[in-house]
Amino acid sequence: MAKAYLQITLNMDKKGQESAADVYNKYKAPFLNTIKGALSKELLVRDEGVQVLHGFETAGDAQEYLLSALFNKDIVEALKPWLRNGPDIRIYSVV
Repeated sequence: MAKAYLQITLNMDKKGQESAADVYNKYKAPFLNTIKGALSKELLVRDEGVQVLHGFETAGDAQEYLLSALFNKDIVEALKPWLRNGPDIRIYSVV
């Protein structure tokens, strides 16, 4: 069971949502297989954009992921053309 969650909310139009789904599907397995403490990853879609909810063993693992090459060089770069503004990034601990 996850002890921490990383929530990333991205505001984008319908075309961006489709692209975000492609990026999500491409990088879900590498995330789960290579990122320390990664337990789950879910893509939530809404009219205003998407939200990606990541489950981790610890909040520290979530913070480390945000510094990883997978996140910054692969995922962020792939999503940049579709973002209306910067993402809303939050880390939550389960109590």
